[in-house]
Amino acid sequence: MPGKRSIALLISTILCLLAVLYQYPFRSFAETFEFKFNMSYIYFGDKSTYLDCVENTKGSIKEISPNYFDLNADGSLKITSALDTSFISRMHERGIRVAPFLSNHWNRELGRKALSRRDKLADEIVDAIARYDLDGINIDIEDLTGEDRDNYVDFVRLLRQKLPQGKVLAVSVACNPKGLTSGWQASYDYAALSNYSDYLMLMAYDEHYNGGGAGPVASIGFVEDSIKYALERVPSEKIVLGIPFFGRIWRNGGGIVGQGASLKDIEALIARYRGQVSFDYAYYSPKAVITIKTTDEKPYIYGKRLDAGTYTIWYENEQSIKQKLRLVQKYGLKGTGSWSLGQEIPDTWNYYSLWLNGCYYADVQGHWALNSIIYAAGMGWMIGDGISSFAPGNALTRAEAAVVLVRALGLEEKEKENAVDTTGTQSIFSDISGHWAQNEIEIAAQHRFVQGRDDGTYGPDVPITREELAVLMHRVLFPDRNMLADRGASDRSIPSGENGINVVYEDVNRDTCSWSYDSIAAMTEMGIFTGAPGGKFLPKEKASRAEMAVLLHRVWGK
Repeated sequence: MPGKRSIALLISTILCLLAVLYQYPFRSFAETFEFKFNMSYIYFGDKSTYLDCVENTKGSIKEISPNYFDLNADGSLKITSALDTSFISRMHERGIRVAPFLSNHWNRELGRKALSRRDKLADEIVDAIARYDLDGINIDIEDLTGEDRDNYVDFVRLLRQKLPQGKVLAVSVACNPKGLTSGWQASYDYAALSNYSDYLMLMAYDEHYNGGGAGPVASIGFVEDSIKYALERVPSEKIVLGIPFFGRIWRNGGGIVGQGASLKDIEALIARYRGQVSFDYAYYSPKAVITIKTTDEKPYIYGKRLDAGTYTIWYENEQSIKQKLRLVQKYGLKGTGSWSLGQEIPDTWNYYSLWLNGCYYADVQGHWALNSIIYAAGMGWMIGDGISSFAPGNALTRAEAAVVLVRALGLEEKEKENAVDTTGTQSIFSDISGHWAQNEIEIAAQHRFVQGRDDGTYGPDVPITREELAVLMHRVLFPDRNMLADRGASDRSIPSGENGINVVYEDVNRDTCSWSYDSIAAMTEMGIFTGAPGGKFLPKEKASRAEMAVLLHRVWGK
């Protein structure tokens, strides 16, 4: 249970942020950046590996859909042995929702039995969700026909009616790029299903499938046409684009016809059997050809042995997945889902969130501050060098710090005329005339965020230190304190070192950091600043652009 001091600090923090909101216009808050949604199914492997699979995503997953629900022969709900209450708890600790998928595993008769008792099945699902503290359900009943269309919709309607408010209801739907009105595509009434569900998971893969002719699993044209079909019937914010983490294998001459394989297994096959890789730009999909010799060890893929012969493999790689992620931005979709977690190449998560959220900086792939950089860039507060470089490790200059905070506070040119100058004079520094950041520096000075030097300069291109940035953030969050402090007064209602908050860094004390001590203490206590390894703060070290992004995310992104 939190102590009185923690509660008081929380209240103080909320009040100070409300004060800042009141004092400044904050147009940026009306256009708050939201990360695109990303979920994944998890099916293959032992349940003991599931946690590692999620951890490997580096915080990219908001919802996980494990294989906890199946159907008994009579169409009733079956709880699988994969269900793991410990995993559910661990996901909740990480803020990740758990919504198992219910599948008939391409068994039409079983799917119809389930729909024939849909009222009871809905009750069973609702009971299981409550019993195991789950967050919802993903319905994935496949290989039905147009005859089952209305029953399917009614099943989803019943679930929406019976599920408690706040529980997720998603429906996985076959893609239909050609607008087919027969076959299993006809079983999905997109418009009606979307009325009762939180989102439709568009299974935009298996363009070429097990038992069919060779070709890409999800060519870019196939995927884009599938999106267009869905958008004619469903709001964009209810469409989740399915991304395949698998490919398919065909043996020249037959024997293996569209065998599914994880991207990890495919990469291993290519490396082991001297694969020849090409990229088909018409399909925007990679293809590999491998030859297994009679003298080679024969591999097994999901229990099937690949004998000697030449094989063609269509699959996904970084280049093809990035192009699909672009479509989420192009069409304003809710986000993505993937089949299935654990089948991907580990490096996938170095770029996935970046491209999903329309942030294409090559130099932040896999960076420790990835999500914060996406947030700062998405809000339009921090801009990289062109479209491919953010320069996260570069030192943050005093000009950049001023510009970023003026943008975050929504203080633009017209605010310069309206800003109150409490000293009666305009703040103009002798070294910023004609500088690219002159306007923002002057606005920040008028609002008392930044101050010049004794010689009347600002030093716009000088790197800002960590202690200077702590003071700057303190001024931004507590503007009244800054104005009072300039008059020799103090405000005892705000966090400061003088109010009993002790700095715990071995390199920060009132002698070495006399002017910044209170700010470092306050910003640390509020969780906005953290120290470096070894119990140090490194006050004189240059702050990086990545660190600035993290501060913005901590203050405004929660």
